[in-house]
Amino acid sequence: MRKRAAGTAAAAVAVVVAAIALPLFQPWRLVTDKVVDEALPGAVPISTTSSSTRPPTISAGPQRPASRPAPQPRVLLTGQLISHEHRTSGTVAVLALPDGRRILRIENLDTSDGPDLKVWLSDAKVVAGKAGRHVFDDGRYRALGTLKGNHGNQNYPIPADVRLGDFRSAVIWCDRFNVSFGAAGLT
Repeated sequence: MRKRAAGTAAAAVAVVVAAIALPLFQPWRLVTDKVVDEALPGAVPISTTSSSTRPPTISAGPQRPASRPAPQPRVLLTGQLISHEHRTSGTVAVLALPDGRRILRIENLDTSDGPDLKVWLSDAKVVAGKAGRHVFDDGRYRALGTLKGNHGNQNYPIPADVRLGDFRSAVIWCDRFNVSFGAAGLT
């Protein structure tokens, strides 16, 4: 009788632990991927695929004379992502668009999927290894949005009131566990 009671109690504890741990840790995200491939804002697509038999029509607004090329984004800051809590790679650039807006662009991102991942600008210096995993929320940071996917190319608008000189790094931050998946020093 005691063995049965102990077994029932152990099963009840296991159910409670699973009910709490599964939504919190979301272990299935270790094997899921989301690929995002956003174009640079304002760029006209080079090619378009379609199931239509008619050629695509691209309306890019008024056409410029062939002698004057369209203005291109200007690179303000760049950096290479390094791994922290999870293997992470890719490049980061802060771009000034011809219309005056600024974006943080992540290209060739390769990291793990995770719960509650954000893209931040931080005033913290990027430190490699375990020592660098938790430094980005110690000082000033600015959230630019939820990470759109764990692979590919992505754009995040930088609000006009953000002074770029106040920030030294771009971070893929797990808000749930307060840890950096990866970060890039911006120079």
